[in-house]
Amino acid sequence: MSQKSITIPQDFILGAASSAWQTEGWSGKKEGQDSYMDIWYKNDRHVWHEGYGPALATDLYNRYREEVALMKQAGLTHYRTSINWSRFFTDYEKGVVDEEYARYYDNFIDEMLAAGIEPMICLEHYELPAYLFENYGGWASKKVVELFALYAEKVFERYHHKVSRWFTFNEPIVVQTRVYLDALRWPYEQNTSTWMQWNHHKNLATAKVVKLFREKGYTGSVGAILNPEVTYPRSSAPHDVKAAEMYDLFYNRVFLDPMVHGRYPQALVALLEQHGVQWDYSADELALIRDNTVDELGINLYYPHRVKAPSRAWNPQTPFHPAYYYEPFELPGRRMNKSRGWEIYPRIIYDMAMRIKNDYRNIPWFIAESGMGIENEGQFRNAEGVIQDDYRIGFISEHLYQTLLAREAGANCQGYMLWAFTDNVSPMNAFKNRYGLIEIDLQNNRARRAKKSAGWYRALRETRTLTLNIDDDWK
Repeated sequence: MSQKSITIPQDFILGAASSAWQTEGWSGKKEGQDSYMDIWYKNDRHVWHEGYGPALATDLYNRYREEVALMKQAGLTHYRTSINWSRFFTDYEKGVVDEEYARYYDNFIDEMLAAGIEPMICLEHYELPAYLFENYGGWASKKVVELFALYAEKVFERYHHKVSRWFTFNEPIVVQTRVYLDALRWPYEQNTSTWMQWNHHKNLATAKVVKLFREKGYTGSVGAILNPEVTYPRSSAPHDVKAAEMYDLFYNRVFLDPMVHGRYPQALVALLEQHGVQWDYSADELALIRDNTVDELGINLYYPHRVKAPSRAWNPQTPFHPAYYYEPFELPGRRMNKSRGWEIYPRIIYDMAMRIKNDYRNIPWFIAESGMGIENEGQFRNAEGVIQDDYRIGFISEHLYQTLLAREAGANCQGYMLWAFTDNVSPMNAFKNRYGLIEIDLQNNRARRAKKSAGWYRALRETRTLTLNIDDDWK
């Protein structure tokens, strides 16, 4: 075991993240303002752990002042969240702003600024209005692309003088992959063409919003929060290497390439055509994407993805799925977060950083989410009632260390943001796995209580030095 220390640059972000739907609850929400997440929960509540969902969440809507005080206490430099599109309007077609909800964000943002915390705002973190999902098929429709641009215009008008870091989507690939590709979530419709149409329209919507922001002359930047999975082949054999390349093409490059380089990979377009995947796009849309790439990226990284070449022929009765080209591979002996079922491999951050440096023009980026979810954290509570989450401190330390090493190696990495600031609701898993620096006590009116990691994070901010132990002994 050896001890390492590394300096955290003064301009390096040390923040945390969340989303509107996972924190604010339904207080003040009006009839007809459901999001996709709300109607999934209402239609399929039994799949959400112990029935917890977005109805009350962490009640941030009523407790944002308390929350911001805790952010300051924990030493956050930045806080990323979303504005809930489904609640920001009372009329999505005409762009009529719900003044009550908009004032909540006026006050929340002002509270952060007064505390010296920079807000970073995402326009959509799975909060597609249910009205648009039910009436237009959500992101399958070009109409929704236009209505999203209208929404962005209204949000920018109201908050551009308070917020300078904007993001169109958080993890734009997730909803359609779970619903239309893997059919794991309500309404369980397997349709690969719809999956690709959603991908394209989110790329197109991002380009439209970037163009709008620049034409208006607003100060700041527009980016996107992506979740590319660092994908390793089982072996160096050509068939396994190809499996990893294919996984990367369908799940990572489908957003990375158009958003950073302004174009889809030609190999992806050719494969979609080869397999009969139908998606509607035009030369004008591709030109818009080409001319309006993002200013920066947030990258969410939790675990590595490992694949191998498929061992069986594809069933000819099964519609095309990217899994035609790969199978999952579980590395024997891998280090695990047993609560979450995810491999722990901090090297993913360095490897992703080098990829962005070498393949994506070293665009400015930051770790937008990194964290460790643990079940039954109450078992780690000390006599004073404070959760001793040393496992979280260790996880953050190792991943932050890789981030800082990558920056020293020339990666244009601007910071590290933890998921999440407080324990919050996750899709289906609800409050099962706890991620926060701050505990949410469900049995005590959602009372907040700082965990050990919150004080440690504050010390990082103050000392600007990360010290950790690395298990590197030959045993």
